Amino acid sequence: MNTKGLLAAIGLAAGAGVMAPAAQAEDLTLCWASWDPANALVELSKDFEAESGHSMNFEFVPWPNFADRMLNELNSGGQLCDLMIGDSQWIGGSAENGHYIKLNDFFDANGIKMDDFIDATVVGYSEWPKNTPNYWALPAFGDVVGWTYRKDWFERPALMAEFKDKYGYDLAAPETFAQLKDIAEFFQKREIDGKTVYGASIYTERGSEGITMGAMDVLYSFGFKYENPEKPYDMEGFVNSPGAVAGLEYYKELYDCCTPPGASNGYMSEGIDAFKSGQVAMQMNFAFTWPGFENDASVGKGKTGYFVNPAGPDGEQFAQLGGQGISVVAYSEKQDAALEYIKWFAKPEVQAKWWEMGGFSCLKAVTLDPSFPASQPYAQTFLDSMAVVKDFWAEPSYAILLQDTQKRFHDYVVAGQGTAQEALDGLVSDWTETFEDDGKL
Repeated sequence: MNTKGLLAAIGLAAGAGVMAPAAQAEDLTLCWASWDPANALVELSKDFEAESGHSMNFEFVPWPNFADRMLNELNSGGQLCDLMIGDSQWIGGSAENGHYIKLNDFFDANGIKMDDFIDATVVGYSEWPKNTPNYWALPAFGDVVGWTYRKDWFERPALMAEFKDKYGYDLAAPETFAQLKDIAEFFQKREIDGKTVYGASIYTERGSEGITMGAMDVLYSFGFKYENPEKPYDMEGFVNSPGAVAGLEYYKELYDCCTPPGASNGYMSEGIDAFKSGQVAMQMNFAFTWPGFENDASVGKGKTGYFVNPAGPDGEQFAQLGGQGISVVAYSEKQDAALEYIKWFAKPEVQAKWWEMGGFSCLKAVTLDPSFPASQPYAQTFLDSMAVVKDFWAEPSYAILLQDTQKRFHDYVVAGQGTAQEALDGLVSDWTETFEDDGKL
């Protein structure tokens, strides 16, 4: 069923729930990253403008500069943004520093229930402290690190036969990281259609968060844990466990054996380019990229397949959470109108249209509808991925914690400095110092 069928399947009329005209029309500004989903939101928001009488303006910042630009805006008490679609890691600092207004009373008054949204997105995007019913955002865009692969290459009979003869199992979307490495090695420097191709594109970017998002995507399934489940901020033996060390070693091996030339500082856009241009057989990237591949002349129309982040050596399977919630900025002088936008955006019919336009809805009425898995070629992979997500620290000091991870991982994986054990031991030391400074230890 196509996405328009999904709208019909959940029984929602396009004109349902039209808002009453606002008592006073406002000019609202919504701040987010500059990427394809933001363009879709601009189009979707035209419905809000027509229904409410408010005008929507948008401030979009490229991902590499997004955090610096918007966190500076929040930390300075700026009034540029009335609505902020902020990254998941910001939620702790934004709550504790008073940047976002708390939404519990508003949700209660307007019948917005957090149980209606995918559980992992509520924890990841809305709650602070985590796993408490204190809400600072509405889940806005569900995202997760997954994988795309050249399904058309995998299905070539000659390649299938050669792979089966060499590895003893069928060439297909990998279910384990061991299989992923086999496949990446199989395609590395192979000639396909007269062009040399490579095994995989993975995250290696040093400047913002790239290599952390990529390496963590692997480490989780190898047994990495941020802390002792029984003792918060107790990291020794969890961050640097034998499994975590093996996971970081694997990530370096994959980088060394199977990535394209010049892949030492790549993140989302570099992965998109590598995949669309036919350089790689597999690509690690956030799910937001998938609609673009489906519509691409080179890799669309059945040439691309999708798979969930594979399982580690002991069968554990997790994936790095991405995505964002939408919040009302505490410094806005138009909070009432901004809350109207959130109320509108939470409507099931709006969420269904959001999915149709390329946004990744977090509303269960959309994602758990029986027609959802068939609504897009990647829909089932999105659901399966969101069921196994973990996220980076959302502590107020997350930026410092992230800088430490970026340096430790890049120095080891890309620059080849030291060992994985030394990198993770150093990370425990870095993080311990930060939490001691914060009074958490």
